[in-house]
Amino acid sequence: MTIKRLLAFFLVTISCNLYFSQDVTIKDTKVLLDGKQILKAEKITLAQYSFFSMKNDEEVLLYKYMDNETPSYVSDDYFILNFLTEKVKVESKDLGKVSNFMNSKKGMEKIIKWLLKERVLTHDGNLNLERLAIFKEKYDENITARTVR
Repeated sequence: MTIKRLLAFFLVTISCNLYFSQDVTIKDTKVLLDGKQILKAEKITLAQYSFFSMKNDEEVLLYKYMDNETPSYVSDDYFILNFLTEKVKVESKDLGKVSNFMNSKKGMEKIIKWLLKERVLTHDGNLNLERLAIFKEKYDENITARTVR
């Protein structure tokens, strides 16, 4: 009896994940959500990406990976999500949210999925300002202000 319940719970969980999952891909300079373009992307370096609005080509988001000037010591590395149009910067050491074994394109797809899940980005690629404020409160570690130079 317990095995049947566990199996049923497992199947329901998997079906919910498949139902709510969204296919985010970056092809060339296009960010596609379920095949529909929502943003434009530009790879600046391996550690830097820019995302642009579809409406007016305005740079909406800049991603930077910071090694904190210690390339051989990774414990102090962090990333910055700079929402340029709203002048909001989020710095975090939770590299699991963005890393994908040095494949920067897959990492950027992971960031877009994360922003969609947190509802910071709408399905049209627009920023939700209320959710952006909540996102900043949840994830910003304000690393630059705590770093001694």
